[in-house]
Amino acid sequence: MVRMLLHWILNALALLVVSHFVQGFNVSNFVSALIAVIVIGLLNATLGLLLKFITLPLGILSFGLFFLVINAVILWFSSKFVPGFSVTTFKAAFLGALALAILHLLFGFLKWPNKPS
Repeated sequence: MVRMLLHWILNALALLVVSHFVQGFNVSNFVSALIAVIVIGLLNATLGLLLKFITLPLGILSFGLFFLVINAVILWFSSKFVPGFSVTTFKAAFLGALALAILHLLFGFLKWPNKPS
């Protein structure tokens, strides 16, 4: 439970960091970032999964780079539902998706303590 809460907070912090570096990608406060992370996760688990399944051949041909486009669409779409979170252009959504992917890659290098068996 603590691990999931930490993951949620780290993702919200990642959204805030990206909003400082990408023009057109705006998060007004930490609460909006927390809500946006939940909405992005829900959309990614439903609509994102469906889109990635449908475009799997294109994703394979582009070595997975097309999935950044799908992540950008999910970010743009989720900004329509969360007050305090806005993505103004597709370019901002794409650069935000790219920056978030890099941050998640860096977060993956963190060693999480495993539960004892």
